[in-house]
Amino acid sequence: MRTPYPFSAIVGQDEMKLALILAAIDPTIGGVLIFGDRGTGKSTAVRGLAALLPKMRKAAGCRFNCDPGDVESHCPECRSRGAALKSELAPIPVVDLPLGVTEDRVVGALDFERALGRGERAFEPGLLARAHRGFLYIDEVNLLDDHIVDLLLDVSASGENVVEREGLSLRHPARFVLIGSGNPEEGELRPQLLDRFGLSVDVRTPTDSASRIEVIRRRDSFERDPQAFVETWRKRDEAIGKRIARARKSIRAVQLSDHAIERATALCMALGADGLRGELTLIRASRALAAYEGRDNVADADFRRVASAAFRHRMRRNPLDDSGSAARIERVLEELAPA
Repeated sequence: MRTPYPFSAIVGQDEMKLALILAAIDPTIGGVLIFGDRGTGKSTAVRGLAALLPKMRKAAGCRFNCDPGDVESHCPECRSRGAALKSELAPIPVVDLPLGVTEDRVVGALDFERALGRGERAFEPGLLARAHRGFLYIDEVNLLDDHIVDLLLDVSASGENVVEREGLSLRHPARFVLIGSGNPEEGELRPQLLDRFGLSVDVRTPTDSASRIEVIRRRDSFERDPQAFVETWRKRDEAIGKRIARARKSIRAVQLSDHAIERATALCMALGADGLRGELTLIRASRALAAYEGRDNVADADFRRVASAAFRHRMRRNPLDDSGSAARIERVLEELAPA
């Protein structure tokens, strides 16, 4: 297996890294959409983050990554084992969903080898089963086939994959952090899928020579001796992993005042965002940020740090306003700031 590039060694791209961390702390945020230039560390960041997270405990031998402690969501195979179910530790999965992928490959299908060879009707899990409790990464998500988009919308909304085909009837848990990346110049994302992403960030190629030089130096060091490079950054990666683990445990204790809820609602209304997902995402991301920083209350500063990521893909376009979405959000935040 190829050694992942250390998450903490990525130069810049602070908004992208923070969004991924928050989504890892609270998967209900709804995943992260990353738009921008090629070669800016999008897939590198996802794999680096997954590598520093604590291993998950799963049902031993389970093909669906079932959580032993969540009995209600167990797959049929784990239910059949009952009290005999054992557990094991496994790395957080990162599953790539390629363009042109077939529906069978995504949801799973009949295992034809066993059907033809042994006459058994068995299910072969797809990518959604492998991604359960991990990350599902889609590069060039704006070029994904419409029928696969519809399928992902259904599963991401329910957290469950239902298969009714070829004489098979099966359902299994499929909850994952959806990460999509792409170049906006190659096509827009369907509004239905765009709204499903909790956070959206823009990444750009560094424009200052110092940052570009540092990127090249670190990448060259990694490629020449991956193990030594990883060891250099190991403590910093471990520190991030421990903070995420602590935040996951403490996030339920983070308090959200009525004033904070009012601020979130006022911001969403001022920006003209449709629906209520904007407020919910802003609140969840702010609470995750407070937990990550070891605080037990959500502050206005938390809203300011995550507002752009929570709203930039939900704002209505204003043909009379040439400023970017981030600038508009910042302007509204200033207007709403308490005197």
